[in-house]
Amino acid sequence: MSFFERTLTLWVAACIVTGIALGHFFPSVFQAIGAAEVAKVNLPVAVLIWLMIIPMLVKIDFAALARVGEHWRGIGVTLLVNWALKPFTMALLAWLFMGWLFAPWLPAEQIDSYIAGLILLAAAPCTAMVFVWSNLCRGEPHFTLTQVALNDSIMVVAFAPIVGLLLGLSAITVPWDTLLLSVVLYIAVPVVLAQALRRRVLARGGEAALAGWLSRLQPASLGALLATLVLLFGFQGEQILAQPFIIALLAVPILIQVYLNSGLAYLLNRISGEAHCVAGPSALIGASNFFELAVAAAISLFGFDSGAALATVVGVLIEVPVMLSVVAIVNRTQGWYEAGAAVRRRVARADA
Repeated sequence: MSFFERTLTLWVAACIVTGIALGHFFPSVFQAIGAAEVAKVNLPVAVLIWLMIIPMLVKIDFAALARVGEHWRGIGVTLLVNWALKPFTMALLAWLFMGWLFAPWLPAEQIDSYIAGLILLAAAPCTAMVFVWSNLCRGEPHFTLTQVALNDSIMVVAFAPIVGLLLGLSAITVPWDTLLLSVVLYIAVPVVLAQALRRRVLARGGEAALAGWLSRLQPASLGALLATLVLLFGFQGEQILAQPFIIALLAVPILIQVYLNSGLAYLLNRISGEAHCVAGPSALIGASNFFELAVAAAISLFGFDSGAALATVVGVLIEVPVMLSVVAIVNRTQGWYEAGAAVRRRVARADA
């Protein structure tokens, strides 16, 4: 993990301060940026989102799907947590905390929007930072690559239906045309472009050339993320200054969701007898979120100044420290994990 990635939370905090200050002193500039829309898609943000997402997707080799059966236990557990549990547990936590427990301290007109943002945050598993977390917990690299490629393939078809279902259950009107457009713009098109770029670079210079491209693209990706955050907080500034503890309140269901789902994935892998080097990244993939996609979808669906956009940004704010804590837990409990009866039986059969 680079210095920039390790200190991402500090950079996000700096963007909060910068965005709020710029939005307060130069409101007309942000109003002009917000008005630059075509079919409810903000063009400046669309460019920034592509700069964020495409470098991450260039890393993914979809040929890895051919190896999906090698660690079927871990794959099964992660798919269960990512697609059958996490979006729904987050929706439940969002309704519980934002719609009920914290409702007296929140602006009433934004409560539904906060719930929608949290649902968007949990509806897609992380794509890029998972490789960092997997490396830190000595995860099996082929499993990580296969799982991410599989999740990205599922995301193309599953993101919109899951979001639409959960927003509908929240009694939030679903703008289906905008939601489907967001899936095309921020998932389908970037996947196609990223894979075309990957194949072209590999054909010309091999893995070394691809590594060089990724090293040049990564700073642009992180820079685009920070620029987007400045814009978001420029629009959100007045609301945050009026009620700064909203960020802390939004962080509560996100933190619970991360530890709940990572712990569940870790435990299910142990019960199934999967190796620790697979269980670690499985837990991390099961807990982390594709916050870049969530930010883009929230802006497209609800606007810059919405509670949904703010909720997804809080996910960015706490991503690094909370995931590093999960990595630490996975590493420190390896002995306990490998003492499990199912794991020991599987190792004994492999040795035999």
